[in-house]
Amino acid sequence: MAQKVTRQIISTANAPGAIGPYSQAVRAGNTIYLSGSLGLDPKTGDLKEGIVEQTHQCLKNIGEVLKAAGADYGHVVKTTVLLQDIKDFATVNEVYGQYFKAPYPARAAYQVAALPKGGLVEIEAVAIAGEIEEVQN
Repeated sequence: MAQKVTRQIISTANAPGAIGPYSQAVRAGNTIYLSGSLGLDPKTGDLKEGIVEQTHQCLKNIGEVLKAAGADYGHVVKTTVLLQDIKDFATVNEVYGQYFKAPYPARAAYQVAALPKGGLVEIEAVAIAGEIEEVQN
């Protein structure tokens, strides 16, 4: 018989609500899957101006969803960064480094044709719930 795995929908008013038929995050067992986050202000729903402000807001929104799941940036093990223009890669890295500290999560970054609402950056994340024990190679 297959082992049962718990599934919990994570939601917070401190981050923008979904703009489609999806959840802000889903916890399955000890893994937390966060949907892509745009640089939307959670109070107004407006997109922040420019790549720096949008990246900060994306990461603040991710932080709020992580908090609602009982986690923080240190629990993130993988991110995916979607960029409207790959030329913004270095700028996004500078902001990203203010939120994630070593040991860094695994990451992929891609340029895409377009993002919802005309966004310049979207970031999704996967995190692990519970106490983290770092081990060395």
